[in-house]
Amino acid sequence: MTASRSDSVRGGTRVTGGPITNVLVANRGEIARRVFATCRRMGIATTAVYSDADAASPHVAEADAAVLLPGNTPAETYLRGELIIEAALSAGADAIHPGYGFLSENAEFARAVLDAGLVWIGPPVAAIEQMGSKVESKKMMDAAGVPVLAELDPAEVTDAHLPVLIKASAGGGGRGMRVVRDLAELRDQIAAAQREAESAFGDPTVFCERYLETGRHIEVQVMSDTFGKTWAVGERECSIQRRHQKVVEEAPSPLVEKIDGMRERLFEAARLAAEAIGYEGAGTVEFLADEKGDFFFLEMNTRLQVEHPVTEQTTGLDLVRLQLRVASGLPLPVTQPAQRGHSIEVRLYAEDPAHDWQPQSGPVHKIEIPFTAGEFTVLEQPGVRLDTGVVDNSVVGVHYDPMLAKVISYAETRSEAAHLLATALQRAKIHGLVTNRDLLVRVLRHPAFLAGDTDTAFFATHDLAVLSAPLVSEADEALSIVVAALADSAVNRGASRLAGLTPSGWRNLASQPQTKSYESRTTGTHEVRYRFTRTGVAVEGHDGLELISVAPDRVVFGVPGERGSVRRQFEIARYGDLVAIDSPLGPVAVRRLPRFTDPSEQVAAGSLLAPMPGSVIRVGAAEGDHVEQGQPILWLEAMKMEHTIAAPATGILSALNVTVGQQVEVGTVLAVVEEEQQEPS
Repeated sequence: MTASRSDSVRGGTRVTGGPITNVLVANRGEIARRVFATCRRMGIATTAVYSDADAASPHVAEADAAVLLPGNTPAETYLRGELIIEAALSAGADAIHPGYGFLSENAEFARAVLDAGLVWIGPPVAAIEQMGSKVESKKMMDAAGVPVLAELDPAEVTDAHLPVLIKASAGGGGRGMRVVRDLAELRDQIAAAQREAESAFGDPTVFCERYLETGRHIEVQVMSDTFGKTWAVGERECSIQRRHQKVVEEAPSPLVEKIDGMRERLFEAARLAAEAIGYEGAGTVEFLADEKGDFFFLEMNTRLQVEHPVTEQTTGLDLVRLQLRVASGLPLPVTQPAQRGHSIEVRLYAEDPAHDWQPQSGPVHKIEIPFTAGEFTVLEQPGVRLDTGVVDNSVVGVHYDPMLAKVISYAETRSEAAHLLATALQRAKIHGLVTNRDLLVRVLRHPAFLAGDTDTAFFATHDLAVLSAPLVSEADEALSIVVAALADSAVNRGASRLAGLTPSGWRNLASQPQTKSYESRTTGTHEVRYRFTRTGVAVEGHDGLELISVAPDRVVFGVPGERGSVRRQFEIARYGDLVAIDSPLGPVAVRRLPRFTDPSEQVAAGSLLAPMPGSVIRVGAAEGDHVEQGQPILWLEAMKMEHTIAAPATGILSALNVTVGQQVEVGTVLAVVEEEQQEPS
């Protein structure tokens, strides 16, 4: 039977028929909060599960009941289906929603849920099994008349097949995916992909297929009920990706919009795919398309997608509500809604695109997105929707995906949606972690994006280094750092016993300027030298600045320009030595430097520092070895991805301070390479 069967368990007692009354979400963070929001609107009780690391997560606080899954890693917690089912039964839940990732496409888990007498808010077990193997699913879709890319056996790949894409058979989200352009690298890349797939999905199976360097990732949202009705709800374009994981998603697709008949062909292929496996509930059929409008089946995700909000915005549907209705045995509405407007979603990640997409961890001191008209809900008017897994003072750990939030715009036209979203992101207050915010804004404002030219090679084509550059110019960053110094002076003045009697640093006689130093991640150390005078403030290198007002959290300047002075307002927040300065010029975050440096804190030249907290999973060299610049020394696993730590120079590995299995914190000295001295010629 499927999730629509009439018997279920409520509070440990089997009953017959009736609506779902209590939903456990077998997931965490943003998607758990998203499902809970719809449940609340439908009057359905909610149950959360959480790991030790997630004890303070917002999804735990928002649920009516919460059950601990002891441990931190996914393998200890969110991948333990038997613990999740026991949690549902103990909390009196009568249904389980899997969210996405983790066990959402695990047929054995779905079967166990049903065997426990619970309602499974997802497709039939058989459908999950059929689509669970990307290898077998392609064969089935080919037989059903859906165009496919041929699967390649890794053992039979030759130079003629290159480049090829290695993919995990049991999951998605970019985990276990590698592009191979050199046959000599295939074996090692397959092994790495298998390790990632095992870590993320509990299944190391991978396969290969021909890799299209430039293509358009188009997917169709389908929704089927238990009465034989299937909707192709709408298409999404998700071509802009990093490491084969989507970053920007939109509906409708600009490619599909401009090619006559493509939408009809896509929808027909998606319906064929769903009907071929007797699908029920929400699912997504993914295709890779070219600029001519030809497309090939990639996979079917038998669950809700991360990017489902853009479809909700452009149809007015609450897809989670439809999932719950279908799972309760109710039919889809008689009429499918028409398309409306345009919606764009970006994934706000705690990562540094300028440094190989390095994931970040630590506190989120503040997250505030302007123009937000609603959270986890369908907007009826143009605006910004926020679906987030974190709130102010949340902490991002190393065990899970680094996505902080999905920020979604909705407007009548694509250009308006892009402009609104870019402005909201630029003016957002995101304090505490490095994020991909600047990259997202630059993508949304890029002429190629605005023209709808968004293939999967977007970052390579348009230079990732340029796209990931700070939004704020160096001159405006320097001005913002002056703001930080003057605001800090106001803090010091407030702490003085003579507070308010004289400006900070003011002297009756001429004196040396006051000096404060700050460190920027991108431009290094800044020294601000300033002196308060009877008429205002004089800042070295910033002639003509007019100080209008200064307070610890707000500074107003008259900034000189070619056509006269312009008033600028800046807001300042402090978290220890971190200073965040926000203004329409762009966000700036710097570290306040102490006046004196402790010599014991100096790090030896050639030290390899841990760029993030993580676990050492492999070591590629031994102490005393000669190593070449760029040679891998060790591998860290963090946030379900592998990260290679390479030698910064050619020389001798004079120290190796870690072993396989060791957990390290950010900044840990992992190893030291003593650079080879060149002989004089």
